[in-house]
Amino acid sequence: MGLFHTLYDELVGFMGINALLEMYRTGNYQALLTLNGILGAVSPVLPFLLLIEITRALVYKRFKIEDYRMPFLIFVINRVIGRFLSIAAIAFCIGVFEKYAIFKTTFTWYWLIYGYIVWEFGHFLYHYWGHRVRLFWCLHATHHMPQTMNLSVSYAHFFLEGAYADIIRTTVCILLGVNPPLLFFIMFIDGFWGGFIHVGENILKNGRLGFLNKWILTPSHHRVHHAKNPLYMDTNFCNLLNIWDKVFGTFQYEDPKEPIQYGVTRNVNNRNFLDVYFGEFYYLALDVWKAPGILNKIRYIFMPPGWSHTGDHKTAVIVKRAYFESLKNEPSSTTLYETKHEQATN
Repeated sequence: MGLFHTLYDELVGFMGINALLEMYRTGNYQALLTLNGILGAVSPVLPFLLLIEITRALVYKRFKIEDYRMPFLIFVINRVIGRFLSIAAIAFCIGVFEKYAIFKTTFTWYWLIYGYIVWEFGHFLYHYWGHRVRLFWCLHATHHMPQTMNLSVSYAHFFLEGAYADIIRTTVCILLGVNPPLLFFIMFIDGFWGGFIHVGENILKNGRLGFLNKWILTPSHHRVHHAKNPLYMDTNFCNLLNIWDKVFGTFQYEDPKEPIQYGVTRNVNNRNFLDVYFGEFYYLALDVWKAPGILNKIRYIFMPPGWSHTGDHKTAVIVKRAYFESLKNEPSSTTLYETKHEQATN
């Protein structure tokens, strides 16, 4: 019975229906008038969308077990070994840095706007470094391994990535005055939207969300972020507000003429958990071991993915530059080059 009870608890926790079940048991629906009650009622939305997504794939005979198997396996592993790390990281950062905040905010609508802009800045930093620093890419790469896009991808993370991300985001927010209650509310919005933007084409075909595509980060933008096409590499690092991507020149619309190819640029055995979960650490360790001299070994750890001590670099910046140069050098592609280059730099 203990096993079934544990499985039941895990299923209820995954579906996010604890709060709703508690309301049903007690008959106290007044909780829906509180912030915690509202958050509890909203929590099951993404898991139910995932079930709808899978059901639609089954009905239309598009379901492939390999599209979901690895993300769910990763989710199970992370539940066992990493479930408390993010909470501990957040609590640590609040305890250490709150006394150094430049000022204090309150839980009001105008401070919510400020707080979310600050949170997005912290998210941008964590996400940008996750693509531009080899060690941090090892933490983040597991999330980019899936070769299709669906809601299960939002559960595919290396177990230490959440702690790394929350240390950066929480520290930035606390130092810039975002008080803990406001921070936790922002985290809930971010977590919900961050899951939703992984929705697959079974639910949203183009993912542009109409006029919202110009103002916020939509599923279409995040599909671009998960692409390995040279045009799309290292773009759209924000989560909801695209302000910092536009400030730092990393914003990119999805190009209908450039179909998205999901995954990472190296060959990955997506049926092999060890390759998906630990592969990037293995190849980093291999490069460090073979690199001549201590400085080169250190550079492999902190330089962008694709950096090489031989000078034969294959970083995203160089791959993108070569891609645009190839378009520029083809006479028939001059207009295409100008269009794509403008999209990539604006």
